[in-house]
Amino acid sequence: MNRADLDWGNLAFGYRKTDYNIRYTWKDGNWNEGTLTKDENINMPMAATCLHYGQEAFEGLKVFEQKNGDIVAFRIEENARRMVRSCNKIFMAAPPEEMFIDAVRKTVEANRKFVPPYGTGASLYVRPLVIGTGPQIGVKPADEYVFIVFVMPVGPYFKEGFKPINLIVESEYDRAAPNGIGDVKVGGNYAAGLRASIRAKKAGFTEVLYLDAKEKRYIDESGPANFFGIDQNGHYVTPHSESILPSITNMSIVALAEEMGMKPERRPVDVEEIFSFKDAGCCGTAAVITPVGSITYGDRKAVYVEGDTPGEYCTALYKKLTGIQLGEEPDTRGWIRKI
Repeated sequence: MNRADLDWGNLAFGYRKTDYNIRYTWKDGNWNEGTLTKDENINMPMAATCLHYGQEAFEGLKVFEQKNGDIVAFRIEENARRMVRSCNKIFMAAPPEEMFIDAVRKTVEANRKFVPPYGTGASLYVRPLVIGTGPQIGVKPADEYVFIVFVMPVGPYFKEGFKPINLIVESEYDRAAPNGIGDVKVGGNYAAGLRASIRAKKAGFTEVLYLDAKEKRYIDESGPANFFGIDQNGHYVTPHSESILPSITNMSIVALAEEMGMKPERRPVDVEEIFSFKDAGCCGTAAVITPVGSITYGDRKAVYVEGDTPGEYCTALYKKLTGIQLGEEPDTRGWIRKI
């Protein structure tokens, strides 16, 4: 394969221009056939609903080169379904699942030289998004939408890589309200989290851990990822809440944890439980599994590991998950789709 000339082992997680993206337009009740383009810019009316009323949803998934040289996507069907849910919740036209999958395939094939080589620790990050481009000044859905897929090679989301990070419990700001849109992948959720995230980083922490907005008692999720802890019985405990984005990575780890004897529990998790966990981590497409070294809550601190060595549970789950993604472990559940 003719590859781009990049330092694959030292890529940051950030935007990088590649050769092509693909775009589809929804108008008069139908999607068009889509067009591959080299253009990085989007032309739209200044009254587009994505600019005024937040009609925007996106996804994130990864493509890998496996040990045998195959180029594969991980659980792409779940990303397609989640995008439909996000679009439906904010009254946007949703790309059909097969169109979503085909759009990713075409975009990856057009940018094949940017797929990082096996063994480098990097991946091709795929960003699909839908935006309302039809102009409206009244608060109502657009009459035109654009679906775009673009890609870029990336390294780890957290610059630490697979090393413990330090979280602080956010008690002042809320990520999402009960019965709101915290359970779908829309831009407004992330904009709302910037205040807490930036403040935490200025204070020397990697990220925040949110509490539920109603009682300020139960763990919600971290800024960019779901959260899990390992209790004293070795069970995999992850919060259940209608305000949490259903992470495809977390869904996958729940299945692996059960297989590995870590009985999964998805339930409300009282913040006080952080002081009894044996291990903890954040998980998501971008973060994969990121071990948590400590969580600060008020004037107390829960410490899980010292230094740069991840906990044994995070390590075991990480090896199992990435082993399946990279073709080092058998895919017995049909999670891998060859591009």
